[in-house]
Amino acid sequence: MGPAYFAQTTASSPATGTTTTAPSPSGPGTSSAPAGAPSAGQMDPNEMMKQMMELAKLNENHKLLADLAGTWTYTIKMWMNPDPNAKPEESKGTSVTKSMMEGRYFVTDVTGKMEMPGPDGKKKETTFKGMGTDGYDNVKKKFVGSWVDNMGTGIMMSEGTYDPATKTFTYTAEYEAIPGMKTKIREVLKMTDKNHHVFEWYEDRGGKEAKTMEIAYTRAKK
Repeated sequence: MGPAYFAQTTASSPATGTTTTAPSPSGPGTSSAPAGAPSAGQMDPNEMMKQMMELAKLNENHKLLADLAGTWTYTIKMWMNPDPNAKPEESKGTSVTKSMMEGRYFVTDVTGKMEMPGPDGKKKETTFKGMGTDGYDNVKKKFVGSWVDNMGTGIMMSEGTYDPATKTFTYTAEYEAIPGMKTKIREVLKMTDKNHHVFEWYEDRGGKEAKTMEIAYTRAKK
């Protein structure tokens, strides 16, 4: 449920002892159905259509995501320096989230400025562009998300849950910035109030989790 571009600049070593959390797509010789569940060919077509229509309905989980719709300004802190005492790098940007498919999905467009090393090794200001899609999957009974940006070519998939007591979404994902360097990710999104929320990104570095990014969002005034 958030940007993954920084993983390409902050991941310093392959995570060890981790496993892939993203689901594998079904294909020949695989099945996503639980043991003993009827196959599509065994179900009555009318009953199957009825069940599919029921699973396509919106519920309170989709309404939770609707609170994120709107235009936001954000300030991002990134801990890119290996020195734990080093101050985080900061930058700002704008995030716009819109509802799609009658509220089943929410698409976010992000634009910001950040400093990145150039060919000569010196840092220069770069425009960052990112796009995320979030929804609630009634079949998996989980929040689901995807993320792409102009700092990579992969699509990061994530799955999560929501804690109403703390108004917090927690997602897990795996990101591979460099071949063989798979990093397990935990994302935390806390809804402070309807005009503010905070996103935190944690990386598993050899079994030890490290917070490497924090983004504070404020709803833009109309």
